[in-house]
Amino acid sequence: MSEYIEHDVNGVSVGLVKKKYHTFAHPPNEILLESGVKFGPITIAYETYGALDLKKRNAVLIEHALSGDSHAAGYYHPDDPKPGWWDIMVGPGKGIDTNRYFVICSNILGSWMGSTGPASINPKTGRPFGLEFPVVTIGDMVNAQKALLDSMGIEKLLAVIGGSIGGMQVLEWCVRYPDMVEAAIPLATTTKHSALAIAFNEVARQAIMADPNWNNGDYYNGTKPNLGLAVARMIGHITYLSDESMRLKFGRRLQDKSDFSFNFDADFQVESYLRYQGRKFVDRFDANSFLYITKAGDYYDLGKQHGAGSTVKAFSKAKAKFLAVSYTSDWLYPTYQSKDMVKAMKKNGLDVSFCEIEAEWGHDAFLLPNAHLTALVRGFLDRVYREVR
Repeated sequence: MSEYIEHDVNGVSVGLVKKKYHTFAHPPNEILLESGVKFGPITIAYETYGALDLKKRNAVLIEHALSGDSHAAGYYHPDDPKPGWWDIMVGPGKGIDTNRYFVICSNILGSWMGSTGPASINPKTGRPFGLEFPVVTIGDMVNAQKALLDSMGIEKLLAVIGGSIGGMQVLEWCVRYPDMVEAAIPLATTTKHSALAIAFNEVARQAIMADPNWNNGDYYNGTKPNLGLAVARMIGHITYLSDESMRLKFGRRLQDKSDFSFNFDADFQVESYLRYQGRKFVDRFDANSFLYITKAGDYYDLGKQHGAGSTVKAFSKAKAKFLAVSYTSDWLYPTYQSKDMVKAMKKNGLDVSFCEIEAEWGHDAFLLPNAHLTALVRGFLDRVYREVR
């Protein structure tokens, strides 16, 4: 343990952390979902790093992407092989400095990383929800996070930060609860999925539902649809990369052989890599949660839901300062989508900064070490923090 305390002082890691849980919406006080369904109770898993100041004005909420969770930084045990998914950004002296900010990261509603989702037990039946779990939206996820912050007595967020589907939640926070958000950093995200993004998600969902073990979502007491989920992850993983990153990483190099096998083994390194990613994913994620979260992303349309079809009208509700970031090689959420978002913000006179970062690693670039992004986030948060003190 002393090793991690030393790391904390040196700004390497927040050290040892603990997952916490908040349960709310007990009957008859269920929350009303956007689908019209009343639902509860709900448990949200979360972690916090740093300390909340006396005025409760230094809180920073981090939103994770599709397969992420509440474990954004630090270690659960001294012998953990890997820290949280954004440990490169969150910690003492890092871009999101836990010596200054109180950082919160919660697991989204519908996931299976501790929060209520389709794998959770339905209190009415005593069995996992499966497809009896209601379809949830990005707005529902944000409302659940609002309930968590209410339980902490936090009435104002210094910033909301997140990428991909997490970035959608950032935007939703800004228009749904504009008086609560001082600043926002949406990374590699969009106000609505393109037909291309929806298409990839649908193919991935079909891969899961075509697995004979999926059993219409009722597989928790039997064999899980691991093959379908693995293929879904392989499809998704391709969209997170880029042509350049795959060329540099794999090219047409063969995997542990000097010539073709002339069968359907994984001849190429890229084939072997995707199969590995698929196998690894089934050990840590739930197939039904994948269906629900991707559907929530596909349903999201900021302009339609908050601006009668106009993104400009939707952002007229926002009051936050924005730092929007895109990546040159992100073809899933390309830069033109971020620029459209920024234009809509500027038409409302909002304080907006925008940066397109040159990176060859595709959509996942926001999760990788990048000195430019770290400097942008650190500088932006420092400015907002000084202005609100």
